[in-house]
Amino acid sequence: MVNGGRIPVLLAGLYDDAAVFPPGLAPLPDAVAAHDDHVSAWYADLVGPLVVAATALGNLAEVLGDRAAPLPVSVTLPGGPAQLDGVLKTVATLPVELDALEIAVPDGMGPDEVLAAIGGATAPVFVEIPRDDRRIPLLRALSGTGHRAKFRTGGVRAELYPDETELAAAVRAAVEAGVPFKATAGLHHALRNTDPETGFEQHGFLNLLLATDAVLHADGDPEALLAERDGAVVASRLRKWDADRAAAVRAGFTSFGTCSITDPLTELTGLGLLETPRGEA
Repeated sequence: MVNGGRIPVLLAGLYDDAAVFPPGLAPLPDAVAAHDDHVSAWYADLVGPLVVAATALGNLAEVLGDRAAPLPVSVTLPGGPAQLDGVLKTVATLPVELDALEIAVPDGMGPDEVLAAIGGATAPVFVEIPRDDRRIPLLRALSGTGHRAKFRTGGVRAELYPDETELAAAVRAAVEAGVPFKATAGLHHALRNTDPETGFEQHGFLNLLLATDAVLHADGDPEALLAERDGAVVASRLRKWDADRAAAVRAGFTSFGTCSITDPLTELTGLGLLETPRGEA
């Protein structure tokens, strides 16, 4: 896994920069400036687009001004597909590169309605999968469409965190449907942990990689892997993967949103899964 500071296949593009969202809540100008720094750093290949809400696009126009190099963004549509036309029109006027759209599913909207409503999207769509009985039908409906799934793995309240059984079932359903997915919220650390301030049980992004692999290759119990807190155990298992296996996992679990890029980077270094180039902090 460690290869002289270059980013391994397993980690490339894993971090979507969600600095403006809780708990980071970075002001948009600061988030844009920091993102530019991240994509100029030695770990640039770890970093995906800056994630912004549809409602922030007006402010983004002021921040970017007449910027020359397009800013890669992923836009969230918490109001659902009804926001899509407005987002696409606004994005077309901005110096941005639209990498993805992350679209919530309103209460009562079924799979067929969702697919029809997002048909005009001009970028890859991550459909935020509801935590109700629409999950399996919606994932099945997304199969073969080129659209992707988005799972919430936490939030500002304890009940927003799915337990190991629920998250493992979501991963299994996505993998079986052949639908790539991203995760957002609550993945603040590499390993499963209990937040010392809130007491929330938080999933680790490395645990989620292991759980995805376990479903793909029928190699281990995804629930147990989501619960594993021993960094040595997790790192040892990851080191055994070759590039093909890592690529297969990442084709399933594409990325996760993080309000900090440097914190998880430090944790990966501490686990020996990433090597900081000589002379870099």
